[in-house]
Amino acid sequence: MSESRDSSGCGTLYLVATPIGNLEDISQRALRILQQVDLVAAEDTRHSRKLFNHYGIGTPLTSYFQHNEAAKGEQLVQALLGGKNVALISDAGTPAISDPGCLLVQRCHEIGIPVSAIPGPSALIAALSMAGLPTKRFAFEGFLPARTHARRQLLRSLRNEMRTLVFYEAPHRLAAALQDVRMELGEERPVAVVRELTKVHEELFRGSAAEACVHFAGKVRGEIVLLIGPPEATAPEESVREALKRWRQETDLPLSKIARKLARDYGLSGSDVYREALALQDEEE
Repeated sequence: MSESRDSSGCGTLYLVATPIGNLEDISQRALRILQQVDLVAAEDTRHSRKLFNHYGIGTPLTSYFQHNEAAKGEQLVQALLGGKNVALISDAGTPAISDPGCLLVQRCHEIGIPVSAIPGPSALIAALSMAGLPTKRFAFEGFLPARTHARRQLLRSLRNEMRTLVFYEAPHRLAAALQDVRMELGEERPVAVVRELTKVHEELFRGSAAEACVHFAGKVRGEIVLLIGPPEATAPEESVREALKRWRQETDLPLSKIARKLARDYGLSGSDVYREALALQDEEE
């Protein structure tokens, strides 16, 4: 029996996270859903068949990948409208995250088909959790551009980003990507490279961009997550009072917004900076 059907008679699209390497990482709920749905759409049916055979899942598989995403997506929508429950899986990890699925999810929302996530493995979250770089704020940028010029241009635009940056990268492009990180972001920029997550040859490298270039100069294999730490914070050249004067002269922003911004820049309490701003305003008036 399938898990649920909408009151309108539609089936539900389940986004099921599957292991990124170790087959033991799949959840009991994911296994149940994959066994109960009417159809499973897989990025590569040959790859997914290994998982199905391992757990004795007999649900029919159909291919759903980048180059048939539009046409096959409409077929899946029709199946869902006909009351069938469908699970979407990628080769590894969470569907629709740097993998096919986003267009199908959008289409389902447009026409009122229920969508449910069955959470589980995610390479970017696993890598971030173990890399030892700041995790309070981070930005996932997907795959780095394959061409050198575009890759360097992107890295240059992110030079002053204060969040930890997370990228996926192909093993044959890793050495070139690290050289570009060194060139655009500096030799001492902290990086982490996580390779072959949850597999036998899992590797975590932590060090500077220059050290990473040396470590990965040879042939590299496996799935890669590249993480780049934020630049080292530098002390502002002007005082808070000087910055308040400049911002009041150069912008029309409310005093409260100026105070909040400067509090972040200087690592100070927003209320303290706002009091300083009010005092400065009183002096000038």
